[in-house]
Amino acid sequence: MQEEIAVSSDSINYIAIFIQFIVAGGFVVTTIFATHLLGPKRKTADKLETFECGIDSIGNARLPFSIKYFLVAILFVLFDVEVIFFYPWAVNFDELGAEGFVKMLCFVAPLLLGYLYIVKKGALKWE
Repeated sequence: MQEEIAVSSDSINYIAIFIQFIVAGGFVVTTIFATHLLGPKRKTADKLETFECGIDSIGNARLPFSIKYFLVAILFVLFDVEVIFFYPWAVNFDELGAEGFVKMLCFVAPLLLGYLYIVKKGALKWE
């Protein structure tokens, strides 16, 4: 009998989360429909024109970008996300001791090798 009560009490703990998801989803759907129904519908040529920071659009927006732009963006995201892992290590540096330091060196070594590789290949040089 007690095992059955333990299982049902665990299920009860998730009901609040389920209700919160329903309320949040209901709020989003209600807000979207309310703004669509109550909002103004004045579609003029000026409103439908492309707007970019107050500057008039000139030419086609579908011009190709250099692959260097995407490469730098991907490398930035890669190294930026990896740097996030330095914060908990730095906070717990004293507690981790020498073993933590060695583990962090094992984490940083491939990053450093990858960085040296992209510098050697010239991925960050813009010409």
